[in-house]
Amino acid sequence: MNLCFKELSAMLENNKIRPTLHRISILGYLLKNPCHPTVEKIYRELQPEIPTLSRTTVYNTLDLLVKAGLVKELLIVENETRYDPKTEIHGHFKCVECGFISNFDVAIDKVKTGELAGYFITDKNVYFRGICPQCLANIDNKPREE
Repeated sequence: MNLCFKELSAMLENNKIRPTLHRISILGYLLKNPCHPTVEKIYRELQPEIPTLSRTTVYNTLDLLVKAGLVKELLIVENETRYDPKTEIHGHFKCVECGFISNFDVAIDKVKTGELAGYFITDKNVYFRGICPQCLANIDNKPREE
């Protein structure tokens, strides 16, 4: 998604977040790069073009975006928080070889009428870990040790 400065600013204002250059840039980065980045990746990517950006600003901005529902926080692996601009319900697959995280659709319509009927659900997460097709192809092409 490639939104202009004005559109990003409006998204923030509509969620009662004061649009600053840092906030607009971080939101724009997330929407343009749906790679489920960490704070460190966002900081490293944006800091050269915004020298006044700090890691604290990235953390604080992401916290605001999560609270506003514009971004979802992912805790797929302990001690590694990632951020996802896709906030509708979906699953994630993390490759244990390359670390890439991909999205996939999840059909959870039956949850409320099944075993969890009567429960109040506050969060929904489906995570799979394994090896992605690209890494599998690389593993298959490696010579086997005898």
